[in-house]
Amino acid sequence: MNVLTACREGPLRTFQSLIILGLAGLLIYYHTIMLNDLANGRGLSSDATYNTIQGTLRFAIIASLAGVVLGKRQALWAMWFSISALIATQYWGHFGNVPVEFAAGRHSLSYLKGFIIPSIITTAFRYCRDRD
Repeated sequence: MNVLTACREGPLRTFQSLIILGLAGLLIYYHTIMLNDLANGRGLSSDATYNTIQGTLRFAIIASLAGVVLGKRQALWAMWFSISALIATQYWGHFGNVPVEFAAGRHSLSYLKGFIIPSIITTAFRYCRDRD
């Protein structure tokens, strides 16, 4: 089920699909802005390898979220994999010897906030699927 077909199935399905579309759209927008910053030389680190890995993972997040909006179940797995990998690289920047500015003054558990929106998307997606 995607957003277009949900309108024909009732208001609850439409609401769930709009939640998925809104939150996925927000994340797509955010990661597109971050990719733009990387392309313009305003990366999160002075280490080119770290920025390349971050850019690749952000592109994977954008592609997987587009698949989630289209109703592809495999896209949920890809979304979780790519977001988990992105958070892992943030821990690498925090605890590793990578020169990053975003880690200054942050608690190490603060990166786990990156799982909140994907959890809501997954819950709405799974609830939509379970009702089919």
